[in-house]
Amino acid sequence: MSMQLHQLRYFVAVAEVRHFTQAADIVGITQPSLSKQIHALEGDLGAPLFERVRGNIALTAAGEVLLPLARRILADVDTATREVQELVGLRRGRVRLGATPSLAT
Repeated sequence: MSMQLHQLRYFVAVAEVRHFTQAADIVGITQPSLSKQIHALEGDLGAPLFERVRGNIALTAAGEVLLPLARRILADVDTATREVQELVGLRRGRVRLGATPSLAT
C-alpha cells in the first residue's frame, strides 16, 4: 500500500464538494489527474470510495470510514508542519539564561 498525503487531500476535496471537477479546481490540478489519483487510492485500499451514478457522487461505506480518518491525518500533518516551523522560526521554544553568582547578588 502506498497511500499518499496528496491522495488524501484529493479524496477529502471530492468528499466535501461531491464533484470531481470542482474538487480538482480546489486542489489545483486537472480533473483527469484527480480522478487518476482517486482511482489509485481506491486500488491501494482495495475498495471504491465513491459511488458515481448519473453525475451524482456519494461516499461508499469505505469512503464514510476513511473521511474522518483522512481529515485527522491531514490536520495532524498541518499541526506537525506548523510546530516545526514555529520552532525553526524561533517563535516558540526554550530560552535558558545563565548568570554568575556575583551578578545574582
